[in-house]
Amino acid sequence: MKHTPLKRVIISGGGTGGHIFPALSIAGALRRRYPDIDILFVGADNRMEMQRVPAAGYPIVGLPVAGFDRKRPWRNFRTLWLLFKSMRMARRTVRDFRPQIAIGVGGYCSGPTLKAAQRLGVPTLIQEQNGYPGVTNKLLAKQADAICVAYEGTERFFPADKIHLTGNPVREALLECSLSAAEAKEQLGFDPGRPLVLVVGGSLGATTINHAIAAGVKDITDAGAQLLWQTGRRDTELAEKATKDNAAARATQFITDMDVAYRAADIVVSRAGAGSISELQLLGKVAVLVPSPNVTEDHQRKNALALTAHDAAVMVEDADAATQLVPAVKSLLEDAPRRQAMSKAISAMALRDADERIVDIIEDIIQQKNNG
Repeated sequence: MKHTPLKRVIISGGGTGGHIFPALSIAGALRRRYPDIDILFVGADNRMEMQRVPAAGYPIVGLPVAGFDRKRPWRNFRTLWLLFKSMRMARRTVRDFRPQIAIGVGGYCSGPTLKAAQRLGVPTLIQEQNGYPGVTNKLLAKQADAICVAYEGTERFFPADKIHLTGNPVREALLECSLSAAEAKEQLGFDPGRPLVLVVGGSLGATTINHAIAAGVKDITDAGAQLLWQTGRRDTELAEKATKDNAAARATQFITDMDVAYRAADIVVSRAGAGSISELQLLGKVAVLVPSPNVTEDHQRKNALALTAHDAAVMVEDADAATQLVPAVKSLLEDAPRRQAMSKAISAMALRDADERIVDIIEDIIQQKNNG
């Protein structure tokens, strides 16, 4: 069946790399299939998507939307006003751009954008990264045309007939890197013959992980490993002090060549965001996961448990990181057969080509609308 060409698409979402990277991956897949397509992003003003999306070559509209403050409800009068403003802006944006479909990847801004699209009769698709969806996507799901998920069991939250198990789209560069582990280590300036521990706390850093690693840098390098540590913005001074006289350890605020860093890593210490887990699965990486406790419905812990149930990762609770994180890393460094088994188990859980599968579903939605 010949599909109607896609000419105009809105993609909305952001706030963290976990939302932005899937959005850019879907945009990349759309552009590969339709080189002349117009893609407009809608993000939240003053969030990281306002820099990352234009840097990737796409236009973006910023909404003034903000999250609700559950601890201090009196602050939500302003939030409600910003939501009202955002709804009006989103409606105007959708009406003026006239997309054939609006895609939501999560984050504050996707609610107003997809709701505006639904009210204007524009088909919508939700890409839910987590096994436990947030409130916005649960509300939008009733009128969405399709919901693309990365975990089984989401029919508890979404209409079963709309669910498609596609996996999470990840950054293209991560899968395209052709370096061997030894070549990647050399490129990063590390000894290719020694194991490398990569520590990443997400695009904004993770204080609990950083403090545990700062206290254990010497323990990790004394165990024969090297350390590449992405600290995020907050803990650079702490990390500089901890790695100062240790030639086998390097700390940096942000790793630009994440594809090379992943390829070089023998063990990855990470938060358990859905995007990170999808990357680890696709790359077959041995992982120690420290779920963030500061997320909706404790979903990172649920993400991590989905892996530990298959012996595909090690989980250390955030509250226990100070005493258990570095020992967990050392235990894996001393057990090569276990690392091999974990790599195999996490690889087996990967859902590949998620971005292409999502574009297939988008095409089907447009075709059905045109035939209806």
